[in-house]
Amino acid sequence: MMRRLQGIVIASILVIAAFSSGEEFLFYLLYLGILVLGGSYVAVRLGLTDLEAGYAVSQLSGHVGDQMRITYTLRNGSRIPKPWLEVHNPTTLPGSLPGRAISLGGRSERSWLVRAPLTRRGHFRIEPLHIRTGDPFGFFEASATVGQGVSVIVYPKLEPLPGWRLPAASLEGSHSAAERTLQTTPLVSTVRPYAPGDSMNRIHWRMTARHGDIQVKEFELEQTADAWLILDLQRSIQVGRGEESTTEVAIQAAASIAHKAIGENRAVGATVNASRIAHLPADRGGRQHLKIMQLLAAVDADGSAPLLETLVATVGRPKRGMTAVIITASLDPGWVRALAALRARGVGCVVVTLDPSAFEPPPDGPEAEAAAKRVRALRHALAEYELPYHVVTPGRPLGEILAG
Repeated sequence: MMRRLQGIVIASILVIAAFSSGEEFLFYLLYLGILVLGGSYVAVRLGLTDLEAGYAVSQLSGHVGDQMRITYTLRNGSRIPKPWLEVHNPTTLPGSLPGRAISLGGRSERSWLVRAPLTRRGHFRIEPLHIRTGDPFGFFEASATVGQGVSVIVYPKLEPLPGWRLPAASLEGSHSAAERTLQTTPLVSTVRPYAPGDSMNRIHWRMTARHGDIQVKEFELEQTADAWLILDLQRSIQVGRGEESTTEVAIQAAASIAHKAIGENRAVGATVNASRIAHLPADRGGRQHLKIMQLLAAVDADGSAPLLETLVATVGRPKRGMTAVIITASLDPGWVRALAALRARGVGCVVVTLDPSAFEPPPDGPEAEAAAKRVRALRHALAEYELPYHVVTPGRPLGEILAG
């Protein structure tokens, strides 16, 4: 705008000087200026005509750590070249999307690929493609938006948990046992030689080819196959920043445990203490997996209710024989006693605690001693009620912690 205003002022002075003095040189400059301005205006007006543009997104959802691929295509349908085009996508994705300045010859086409890493969970938006062109002198410009915006959901990162198995509730017959059964389950324990009466669909063909005789699969019957996640996102107990905060590590742990349990064909329910206490009924399968991931992608550490209140509101939801997994950074030992109500209903309990002092060490002195005292009090209360627990610290793989 400033350059255009300067051009208008200079042109006005040139016109007045040319007609008042009658100098041929001034008229030459005047005609040259008219030619430049007129040519620039026409070039900009034709800069976006007969231009086709678009972009394609490889996926509309993914987990933290994945890469989203975006393919851009611009096609010039006219014989007039497009010497300067600026292309970019406004977006709320962290890190944004890189734009590009290109030129197109007559009846030509350009395509390129952009890889955008997904670094933070949440709901994001990619706006329509924005194309801009102008003249070399900066007097005029034209722009256009192409296509429609799309929404992208980034789920929490999933960590492998190869050595962890969900503890069973303290019920008779609730443990896993490998035995011959007429039904097949997703839990394969071992293989054995074929016996009369075994079904053909239980034959393990790779082991049969390796051993030279027919081998069949042994399955585990597990009566306790359901889990209930209780995720504590109370605002006042969270420490740390970014991906190394207790909030993100707790959500990542909940997502990984749910992924592991649903992969084992367990029914999984969830209670999340966020801005409000949200309950997700227990179910199994891919649809439930998607519901849990969508819930964990959207929540934030803005809860006001303490974990004790969350446990009281959740007591009646897990069914007898399920196992409740409590994920929290709370150091208040008062909520441990509330787990006795769950155990009295035949619900097993396992606690995943996050040590706040490991995420954000308190300053030396009385505060550090008080924090260490609270940690010892919590672990003593868990041991007193014989509750299994795992302490999560930053920088250590979750699978290694839970397996230990």
